[in-house]
Amino acid sequence: MPFASLFSSVAARLFGAPAPGGGGAVEPELVRLAVEEIVDAVDPRLRSVSRYQSKIAPGAERTIAHLRTLACDLPEPIELSRAAWSSDLLLNAFFATAGDVPKLLGRSEELRTFFASAAGSGATEAHALLGMMKVERSVFAPALVDGALQHDVAQTTVSFEKHRLFAPAATLLDCRRQVGALILRRLAALALARITALGERAVELEQRKAVLGSRLRMLKLRHNGIEEIAGGARDTSAEVASIERELQATVDDYIEAKTSLATLNTRIEHIDAIFGSPADYVSLARTALRVNRMGYKVAEASGDPASRLTLSELSIGDGLTVVIAFVRCPRAELPAREDLTARAARELL
Repeated sequence: MPFASLFSSVAARLFGAPAPGGGGAVEPELVRLAVEEIVDAVDPRLRSVSRYQSKIAPGAERTIAHLRTLACDLPEPIELSRAAWSSDLLLNAFFATAGDVPKLLGRSEELRTFFASAAGSGATEAHALLGMMKVERSVFAPALVDGALQHDVAQTTVSFEKHRLFAPAATLLDCRRQVGALILRRLAALALARITALGERAVELEQRKAVLGSRLRMLKLRHNGIEEIAGGARDTSAEVASIERELQATVDDYIEAKTSLATLNTRIEHIDAIFGSPADYVSLARTALRVNRMGYKVAEASGDPASRLTLSELSIGDGLTVVIAFVRCPRAELPAREDLTARAARELL
């Protein structure tokens, strides 16, 4: 199965539409399908492990239940256009100017590919997920304090960078399904990264073992060697003993790492560590934020004029948190490729 299509059938039932009743038991057939796609993504050899389905299924079920909860909280789409930038508070915060909107659309090869495809050839708009990084910086700038203008007041600016469009599709449901598949693939990648790190650890220990072995042999060869004729030879017995202890510990760690790496059950344990605790690796938070027209954060208790925003922040894995918004991308807003080239040429003059 092509890797790009992994998890798409599972995600279609998780993110394609709201879950019936908003919860409840996960269908056994969906769990079985999720397990097979996890195995395909991480290591197909896991099918040779006795009862692999029953070992992976509990984590897969917990992940499905967790992602269904997230699916109910995904934000509703907003129009991504220059006109909407003037009236939509979120878009106004996400982009510094209205002209930044078509620039983003024009940079998206995924969006161009969709509009050129059979599914998008007649579409007037595409649904997509907009992802970006929220950046807060501490600055000193003029501000009104108790009605008086003061200079060099400590403030925090809020901006959004590294905008990118993901999963363009003809409908919101299709886009949500693709986003769900991306999240599931990310979880599988985290499990595979743990397994890969184990292999890298084994290589590192093997190299360390070789270095310590060489140092130990060198010290032993020098002991009572001919260079002692010159006198002043230092006592290396303590150093030899220390290296021998370190070498033995390294050998023990190396054997453990190699044994774990060779065991398919260990790989299943790494899968369960991720899929068995999905809330530790995937979360969707709604964050309230007040910012003024200059992009400065305004305290909740402040009476200064500011826009009240609610951001959707998706966290996947260790330290990866992005602000997301589902958007509708009008075809009419997509600049021609030659327009972008001409603009770039002008900017270089």
